[in-house]
Amino acid sequence: MKRLLVCLVGFWGLFTQLAHGNEMKLAVTTSFHNSGLSDVLLPVIKADTGIEVQLLVVGTGQALRLGQAGDVDAILVHSKAAEEAFVAQGYGTHRREIMYNDFVILGPAADPAGAKAAQSATDTVTRIAQSQWDFISRGDNSGTHKKELQLWSSADLDPSEFAAWYKEVGAGMGASLNTASSLNAYIMSDRASWLNFGNKGQLQILFAGDPVLANQYAYLPVNPARHGHVQSKLTAELEAWLTSDTAKELINGYKIAGEGLFTFNAGP
Repeated sequence: MKRLLVCLVGFWGLFTQLAHGNEMKLAVTTSFHNSGLSDVLLPVIKADTGIEVQLLVVGTGQALRLGQAGDVDAILVHSKAAEEAFVAQGYGTHRREIMYNDFVILGPAADPAGAKAAQSATDTVTRIAQSQWDFISRGDNSGTHKKELQLWSSADLDPSEFAAWYKEVGAGMGASLNTASSLNAYIMSDRASWLNFGNKGQLQILFAGDPVLANQYAYLPVNPARHGHVQSKLTAELEAWLTSDTAKELINGYKIAGEGLFTFNAGP
């Protein structure tokens, strides 16, 4: 009986390993998920590689923490400085750029701050501060939030001093856009999430095109030297797929209302 129990335990362990052998966990940003692109990519990844990618949809800060803890096998995020620190500290094996889009400044069509007339992203947030019109911040340490804070800093402005009109919601891109729409407020969003957002209300894009608003996404496998259980074989296979011609075609071809959302730029 004891030998039978040992055999059954061994069999169950093997069965579990086989059952989950092609599954991996990928932490992705809410902005990437809200764009709808994952719904296009994941079925093709499954068909081409057999990999079942389980997404954990969080802000960039939380995605990095999941990677540090070994709770995911890889991350796909958009905050270069934080990503480079993640690799430098030994949590990730490397950083591989995959695609990019851009951030845009949204606001009410009436544009009380005069954002449409701004000459730069810094000028835009300066005008918003001067108007003291409501501004919605994600406030969640995401890549989008980090970029927004960089804009205030470049304008020598401190959002912590703007309690009357600067509102941190501590939520993902979709929830933050809903708040901005309901309050008819200014907000910064990645373009993909905005185009895929249904509750636009009176909001519209008021400023875009400044090079500082570039939004680069990168893939970082978690380092198996720190967490030996990570699916390093699968993360390598997924990276090969994400940098393939198939991925390039799907990413560049993904459009909403005829407008492209991402540009593939994975190097060799």
